[in-house]
Amino acid sequence: MLHPPDILTIARKQPVLQESLDLLFEKDQHIPGGVAYSVQRYAMLSQWTIDDTGMMVYHQSKDKERYLELRFCVSGNSYCNDPVCNGGQTCRRSAAQCGAKAATMDLFTFRFSATYLAPFVKGRQTLSRTEEVLAFRYPSSFTKIVPICGRSRLVLESLLNHPFEGALENIFVNSQVQAVLLYSLECLLDEKEEGVFACKFLANEADREKISRAREILLEQIGEPITIKELSRKVAMNECYLKKGFKELFGTTIFDFYQGQRMEHARYLLYEKGLSVTEVSLMLGYSSISHFSTAFKKHTGLKPCELLFH
Repeated sequence: MLHPPDILTIARKQPVLQESLDLLFEKDQHIPGGVAYSVQRYAMLSQWTIDDTGMMVYHQSKDKERYLELRFCVSGNSYCNDPVCNGGQTCRRSAAQCGAKAATMDLFTFRFSATYLAPFVKGRQTLSRTEEVLAFRYPSSFTKIVPICGRSRLVLESLLNHPFEGALENIFVNSQVQAVLLYSLECLLDEKEEGVFACKFLANEADREKISRAREILLEQIGEPITIKELSRKVAMNECYLKKGFKELFGTTIFDFYQGQRMEHARYLLYEKGLSVTEVSLMLGYSSISHFSTAFKKHTGLKPCELLFH
């Protein structure tokens, strides 16, 4: 079963609890014809660094709904945060249009049903790789990180700032959603149309499952440091393939993912459980408190002892 990673966690490069964030705006809409989209705008925390990130989720199933989903996390925007501008609700206009500013990060989700995508490939006898995806003839589900080009970013921003309502909004949104689908599909394949993945071995479902299992093992062994060599043996995969495949599937290196998970767990143990720095350092398998403190500060910007007083 396909379990796509959280787009905000990938963009942030560490686990994020969305319930703890300040939600400024939220919208869910189903456009007639089979497209559903949603957007959540959150206030950006001052100490955060977010990489603009896109993700494609292809769900192939014989028994359940088949769909193609695009997810995006975009940061760096500034919008008005004065409720007076919008009758008591948070204003959605850009900072250029209003005075008050609030830095934001925006999460988008677009889901295309098989019914909606079918007409685009109707009548095609020989299908390219891209068309195999649109026709749901690509044999297995996959998740792939896709870059956000300048054109995609403009489309995403237009969906948040437009003057249309009612039927006109449906027409506008439908056109913009098709545009972002086009730009994302352009990024899906290289010029030679050789496959969905830059790492060709990832076309094999068994190899993708091995890499997903490697991620699970990392999460299971937060307190027991594991080398990439040991990890590759556990999942029976070549080290080089494991590193390249992990980066393509999850948008981060094995080391960065594992280190981020460990530091978030350390933050939880220190702040929520009230354990001492020494106890947490030992629980996470560090050879010295200084090594742990250095890693923790690099990840959070704080020394472990400073967190105890926050």
